[in-house]
Amino acid sequence: MKIWLYDTTLRDGSQAQGISLSLDDKIKIARQLDAMGIPFIEGGWPGANPKDVQFFWQLKEEPLQQAEVVAFCSTRRPNQVAASDKMLQGILAAGTLWVTIFGKSWDLHVTESLKTTLDENLNMIRDSIEYLRSQGRKVIYDAEHWFDGYKHNSDYALATLKTAIAAGAEWLVLCDTNGGTLPHEISQIVTEIAQAIPNCPSLGIHTHNDSGTAVANAIAAVRAGATMVQGTINGYGERCGNADLCTLIPNLQLKLNYECLPPEKLAQLTQTSRIVSETVNFAPEERSPFVGRSAFAHKAGIHVSAVAKNPLTYEHIEPEAIGNQRSIIISDQSGMSNVLHYAQKFGIKLDKKSPQCRQILEQLKTLENQGYQFEAAEASFELLMRSYLEKRPTMFELQGFQVHCNINQEKISPDSKALATIKATVGKHRLLEVAEGNGPVSALDKALRKALVKFYPKIAQFCLTDYKVRILDGKFGTDATTRVLVESSNGKTSWTTVGVSSNILDASYQAVVEGIEYGLLLESFAKTKVTHH
Repeated sequence: MKIWLYDTTLRDGSQAQGISLSLDDKIKIARQLDAMGIPFIEGGWPGANPKDVQFFWQLKEEPLQQAEVVAFCSTRRPNQVAASDKMLQGILAAGTLWVTIFGKSWDLHVTESLKTTLDENLNMIRDSIEYLRSQGRKVIYDAEHWFDGYKHNSDYALATLKTAIAAGAEWLVLCDTNGGTLPHEISQIVTEIAQAIPNCPSLGIHTHNDSGTAVANAIAAVRAGATMVQGTINGYGERCGNADLCTLIPNLQLKLNYECLPPEKLAQLTQTSRIVSETVNFAPEERSPFVGRSAFAHKAGIHVSAVAKNPLTYEHIEPEAIGNQRSIIISDQSGMSNVLHYAQKFGIKLDKKSPQCRQILEQLKTLENQGYQFEAAEASFELLMRSYLEKRPTMFELQGFQVHCNINQEKISPDSKALATIKATVGKHRLLEVAEGNGPVSALDKALRKALVKFYPKIAQFCLTDYKVRILDGKFGTDATTRVLVESSNGKTSWTTVGVSSNILDASYQAVVEGIEYGLLLESFAKTKVTHH
């Protein structure tokens, strides 16, 4: 059975706290959804703000490839005429074939929010849909607060649907606007509607996640007969969000065999999730089902061993089906299988029976217990592995460093600098260099680069792109152990290294030094398989 997907990220999703989409953002997301094959894309409420008006105008100039862009609006105001309602004129000006009109289903909202009569609300629904149909538009009717309305006054709620049908609505979308309905209620009510309304047109479902059941509710509605599902990418939306299409689509298609997207389009789901999260400036949710980076990540040794033999042992679908990928995590819970996986990943030959394999695993667990986190610093783990296998070339040796910070306590100048001195050797050459930086870590980094760049010119292309500090045992206050993660890049790839010490400068020193060493390793071992760490 075909399920029609209706994305409302650009309208309902943009109501999420912290999201503010520019016109360019909206266009970018719309084109990505179009490329993925979403049939209906709700673009916004034209007339409510200039940005949405411009959005529809721009897409008229440069149309999408296959998706229907939908304009959204409420029914006319009470005691007016649809033909003269400015909101509906804005809908028509958007120039879309499909429009979505929402109306009140719950008598409480009619009397308390609209401050009108139940009969007038029915007139508003009828008049609005009939007018839009007379102007050549196809209408999707969103029955707002449908499930709450039905539970409180089923006769009136059904009357609103019957009115929309008689006026010419092509879809009836049942909305759990407050997000308080549970799956068993959804199934029962959707089933009852089909029985109560003979020749009922196509039904859709729109769910919110206030009870944590938005996706389950949408699935329940589909199983009860709904053929349109509305939702947002990554579940963005007001309050607790909307049904997450990134979870809903693969469940419907891969688990229940409904036709949602062509397989090659479904494989774009993970990419779409990350593009949208980047566009709205939200960090991707690592633990999101299906599309999260942790969705197919395996950490425990026994899991890794089993997955290596047959992925079905710990994976419910093939990650490639939705554009994700399997990852093996290295940590204190690792076993031999994790170590062997990473050896292969790094292009290192390692025998499971060799004593070095056991030594690497034991050292890994010891260091993780001290606060190291190799899961987030694969470059440091590769260096550790190469040390035990005697495949870590000595590019330079460090004898120590000193850092001096000159800060005027009365008035800290923005030009205040830290001064670092580095002692090192490269072969027989003894090096002593000094450099200034905006802080002690910057000064250390610059001094080390200055000392080594004459021997390794490629260092000039390296840059520090991220620096993270974590206090591991805060109860010790300023004596606490500190973990530092440093991300470096050569402009082509990036890698992360880790340092741990009760001295934050020493921890930083470890991470910065290994970051430069690993960058040089990439240059000297060009044939080694390089991955983004």
